[in-house]
Amino acid sequence: MTDKHMPEAEKAQIPGLDADDLAALEQLVEDHEEEVLEGGKTVRRRGVYLLPNLFTTGALFAGFYAVVAALKGDFEAAPIAIFFAMVFDGLDGRVARLTNTSSKFGAEYDSLSDMVSFGVAPALVMFSFALQDLGKFGWSAAFVYVACAALRLARFNTRIDSDDGNFFTGLASPAAAAVVASAVWLAHDLGYVAAGDVPKELGVVLAVMTALMGSAMVANFKYPSFKGLDFRGRVPFVVIFIIVIVFSLVTLHPPAVFLATFLVYALSSPVLTLVNRLRPVKPADEGEQK
Repeated sequence: MTDKHMPEAEKAQIPGLDADDLAALEQLVEDHEEEVLEGGKTVRRRGVYLLPNLFTTGALFAGFYAVVAALKGDFEAAPIAIFFAMVFDGLDGRVARLTNTSSKFGAEYDSLSDMVSFGVAPALVMFSFALQDLGKFGWSAAFVYVACAALRLARFNTRIDSDDGNFFTGLASPAAAAVVASAVWLAHDLGYVAAGDVPKELGVVLAVMTALMGSAMVANFKYPSFKGLDFRGRVPFVVIFIIVIVFSLVTLHPPAVFLATFLVYALSSPVLTLVNRLRPVKPADEGEQK
C-alpha cells in the first residue's frame, strides 16, 4: 500500500513518521490484510490491532527470555519468566474480547507465541537444568513435551469453533508449563542451583513428570477453562477475603505453592475420571424394572 492510498487519519496515528518514512517502511514490510464481518457484510481491512497483540508480544518475549536465561544457567529467572508469559497470555485474549479487537491474525499469533513460551521454553529450561545428563532419555522426555504442546495447540485451533468454551480438552499448555517451570524453580530454591547439582534420581523424576505433562496436553480429559468468570460483576465479600488468603499463601513460598496448585489442577481431571469409572453402578429401581 503506497502513501497516496493511506487515509490521512491513519497517517496521523503514527507519530514521528512522515509520509516518506511510511512509504519506505511499506516497501519493506507488506501490510497485513484480512476479511472481517461488519454489519452483516464481509469486508477487507488492513493492519492489526495494537493492544491485544502487544500483550501477545510480551508473552513471546518472556518465553524467549526464559530460554536465554536457561542457556546462561540462571534457573531462577527462567521459570519466573515463564510465569510472566502466562500473565501476558491470559491478558491478551481477555483484552481482545473486552475491547472487541479479536482477529484471525491475533489468534494465530497467540498460538505461535504459546508454542514458544509454553512449549519450547519449558522443555529447554527443564532440559538445561536436569535432563541433559540423562542422555537419550532426557532429551526424549523434553521432545515428548514439545511435540505434545504442538499437537495440543494444533488440535485446539482446529476445534475452537466446536468445543465448549467452558472446558479444555486436554491440559492447557500454560498450565503444563507452570508445572514444569515451578518444579525447576522449587529445585533451585532448595539448593540445586546449577545443572550439575541435580542428582540423577531427581533428574529421572523430573523427566517423567515432564513427559507426563506433555501427555496430559493431548489426552481427552476435560479441564475447566475459567473463561466464564466475570471480573466486572459483583461477588460476595468472602471472595475478596479468600483472594487475600491466597496471596498470603503464595508469598510464603511461591515455587512450592505454584507447583502444588498447578499439579493439583493437572491431576484433577484424570483422578475424577478414574473415580467415576471405578464407582459402582447403582442398580435400577425395582419399580422401573417391572
